[in-house]
Formats: sequence, C-alpha cells, structure tokens
Amino acid sequence: MTTPMTATAAPPPAPPSDAPSPPSSSLPAAPSLDRVADGVYAFVQPHGGWCLNNAGLVAGAGGAVLIDTAATESRTRRLREEVERIVPGGPDLVVNTHFHGDHTFGNGQFAPRATIVAHEGTRADTAEAGLSMRGLWPAVEWGETPLTLPTLTFRDELTLHAGELAVELLHIGPAHTANDVVAWVPDRGVLFTGDVVWSGVTPFVLMGSIEGSLRALDRLRALGPRIVVPGHGPVGGPELLAGTEAYLRLIRRLAEEGERDGLSPLEAARRADLGEFAGWLDPERLVGNLHRAYAELRGLPHGSRIDVLGPFQEMAEYHGGLPDCHA
Repeated sequence: MTTPMTATAAPPPAPPSDAPSPPSSSLPAAPSLDRVADGVYAFVQPHGGWCLNNAGLVAGAGGAVLIDTAATESRTRRLREEVERIVPGGPDLVVNTHFHGDHTFGNGQFAPRATIVAHEGTRADTAEAGLSMRGLWPAVEWGETPLTLPTLTFRDELTLHAGELAVELLHIGPAHTANDVVAWVPDRGVLFTGDVVWSGVTPFVLMGSIEGSLRALDRLRALGPRIVVPGHGPVGGPELLAGTEAYLRLIRRLAEEGERDGLSPLEAARRADLGEFAGWLDPERLVGNLHRAYAELRGLPHGSRIDVLGPFQEMAEYHGGLPDCHA
C-alpha cells in the first residue's frame, strides 16, 4: 500500500539559478456540471492543477451516483449545487476513486444521505492520511472538510446502478496510488478515470507506479471508451489514454538514462527535455515521478511505500517555490 501524505512539508529550499520556470496560471472560473452523454455529466474544474480535480455524475430514473468530490468546502458546495440542479436532494452514492483529499474532502457534504463507496485500501489510506494535505498549502481557504470515510468498500469490482444505468467500479491499481478505481458506464461509453488519466496536466505517480499505470492504461483501452473524463483537465476521448501513456514511457526512459549516468532524480529532471509535454501544467511532478521510476528500476514492488515529503521538497525546489494550488 502506498504511503499517504501524512505530514506537513518543510518550507522549500531556495531555487537554484537555473531552475525552470513553470507556466503561469490564473484563478479558475466557477465550474459547472455538463452533460457528456445521456444521463452522464462531468464537473470539470479549470485549469486542473494541484487540488483542482474533476468529478462526475451518473443519473437515472430513481438513482444517482457521484464520482469524487472536491478539495474545499466552497468548491464542494458548488459541486453540490450543480448536482442538485440535476438530482434534487443529491446523489444516493458517492464513489472515491482514490484517497487524495481533492477527491475525498467533500464527502461530508453528501453523507450520511449518500453512501460513500471506495476500495478497501482507499478507505485505509484515507483514514491514515486524514486531513494532512491541508498542511501543504496553509494559505488555501479549505473551510470545513470533516474527515468522512467510506462506509461501503470492495476489493476487485462492484456494479452500482443509477436507475437504468450500470456504473462498473473497477480496481486497477497500483497506478496513481496503490488502489485506484475507475467508474465505467458501458451503456454510454463513458469512463471516469480518476487520476489514472490526465488531460494537459502532468501525471503524478509518486504514490503509485509507472509500470502499474501502463498496465492500467492497457486495461482501460480494452474497454473501448468513447468519452474519457480524466481526474484533472478537459474531457476528451481515447487520445487522453495515449497521451498519459506517452508521458509515462518518457519518464521511464529518463529514469533509465539518469540511473545509467549516475544522476539523482532531481538532476535527471533538470537535464530532461520534456518535448511535447513541456507545456503541460505542473511540470514539477516530473521529479516525483522520477523518484518512483528509479525505485522501480531498483526492484521496488509496484505501489509499495516510498518517501513522499523528500521528493515533494525537491519538486518545490525544481518549481522555484511551493507548487501552485488554487483550490
């Protein structure tokens, strides 16, 4: 099981003079819940960076399933308003695709009316991590986000029903974390990937697995989705799976070259040419991803525990300060 982020990071060190500058970002607009297929909706939070995750809703006659929540009280209130616009009274079930706070901190605004559903490993990691992510960005107005654990868990697969629509929950971790779950709506060809897939935003697998992610993407591709709702960034199609895969294969190659040349993950990141991925949001995640890739090259089992705070500080050093969070 991967290591939840359970402590506050120390202040990041001063950046070196050659540290790359990340792309600037402005405050995102208020998101809405938009229809992507009959009875299926996506809640996309621009621009999709740190703590600005997506969520989804599947609503049928007599039932509704919400996939993921949001990081702060105010953003979850916006999500709840949008859900109740479509489903008066709110959803019956809330799915957490993984344990990170941007996907789970809003659980309390839907429980106890809604049952919170997650993989059993996600419940354990959520309990262990608690609200510690808030400490990484103390300037964020988190509001009231009481820790609300899933009350229904499963191991491999679970099918929920939103009226006439089936929502298949598939455990495909380790990928982004040790126990990622996706939500597949086969009758509509819509796939909610959580943070296994990204769209114009740099993937993050420090707490998961490079190789596990590649296997997970193969499995998702075999489903044949027409519409892909990523964990962060705009909705797309199967090309989002291909883009995430291409980035992860680049990480694996950079790690192999860095290991060969005796470079640390941070040194390898500074030397790296990101090519087509240079414009993706939050490029500092490259450092954390390389830490995971190095560990796997050295034989660490996929999804096993790894230091989180050390690489996070190096990401801040690469970034030139604390990574941007507009939650």
